[in-house]
Amino acid sequence: MIDDAFQERLDGIRERIKSACDRSGRSVNDVQLLPISKKFGPEAIEVAARCGLSIFGENRVQEAKGKIPLCSSQLEWHMVGHLQSNKIKEAVRLFSLIHSVDSLKLLERIDRAAETLSAVPVFLEVNVSGEGAKYGMLPDDVRTVLESAQDMARVEVRGLMTMPPFAENPEDARPFFAKLRELREEMCGQGFAINDLSMGMSNDFEVAVEEGSTWIRLGRSLFGGREAYRQ
Repeated sequence: MIDDAFQERLDGIRERIKSACDRSGRSVNDVQLLPISKKFGPEAIEVAARCGLSIFGENRVQEAKGKIPLCSSQLEWHMVGHLQSNKIKEAVRLFSLIHSVDSLKLLERIDRAAETLSAVPVFLEVNVSGEGAKYGMLPDDVRTVLESAQDMARVEVRGLMTMPPFAENPEDARPFFAKLRELREEMCGQGFAINDLSMGMSNDFEVAVEEGSTWIRLGRSLFGGREAYRQ
């Protein structure tokens, strides 16, 4: 029954992604769904895996450190939350991609911590709204960080990420998603190969897809309530 409920939610989300792609002239193959499994245990992740999902996002290193060993070794994990400097060494070991590099200093520390790895793929988190409470570098700083990354041996910047201000109306997020897309296009035009955009969550992912998102980050809208997974 749990599998059926999850599959129904997943099918509904995929249909909404397809509709958003149709409206914007995109292929559904260009949009990756990243289930955010924070605060959900291995049993919920197992349900999702049985429905064909294999990549999961976590917000906190400590939670992921305890959870990942209890899950299938075939799964892939992404870091989407704020990364504290004292957790970097664990993060580069646990995660195959970090979505939330919010400063040049953090990028440099990841590069140093990844001394035994060939490359750590990352996205730069950009504060496109200018909110003081939001993490992320300013749009004007992105070029400088990309230039610095070219001299780093063990980090690979693949794209940009953002979190717009929360709003009940998803359309309120559109200007922020558009701004990130335009920033990526500008950087690509200057020779930086950053193809991905990590943007869009449960409340606004359809607008994000319409504006070019390649990774949407969905939690409760996909998993439902945690009580469903209690034994």
